[in-house]
Amino acid sequence: MSNLTEKSEAKKIADSKTIMTEMIMPNDTNPIGNLMGGNLLRWMDIAGGICAGKHCESHVVTASVDHVSFQKPIRLGDVITIKAVVSRAFNTSVEVYVEVFAANVKGKDNRRCNHAYFTFVGIDDETKKPCQVPPVLALTREEQQLYDGALRRRELRLLLSGRIKPENAKEIKAFFMN
Repeated sequence: MSNLTEKSEAKKIADSKTIMTEMIMPNDTNPIGNLMGGNLLRWMDIAGGICAGKHCESHVVTASVDHVSFQKPIRLGDVITIKAVVSRAFNTSVEVYVEVFAANVKGKDNRRCNHAYFTFVGIDDETKKPCQVPPVLALTREEQQLYDGALRRRELRLLLSGRIKPENAKEIKAFFMN
């Protein structure tokens, strides 16, 4: 197996779940008092990277971000909770599902505002090259749904980046044929 270190013991999704909380301050907002999307993406990347690093037991780098959905505004003074879970591991990468919830400082007006899928690659400390990452063990129905959909999302990422041809997108074809 080339220069990849073997990490084969599956890890539970709950073992690397990461929750991060931030309060939206004036320097985080745009002129109309809403959180700027770039600031939110930065926090999501940090939470996702921590989650991926715990799962991979290595440093990680962000490889892609997809399906970013800004559904509801997040206002000045709101408190956000960012939840990140590994949805699936591949050879040297993991997909991390990141959700953002907001509430006022009193804990009222709870709402889901944003979500995205991030892909991180595990990096070997010595070689600084991609390393093998542990597989994922999905235990709940929700975890299994994220796990099952990850193959299609990965294939779509590879298709859109030109790394596979449409005729080789077997998971996507199967999804639309059912």
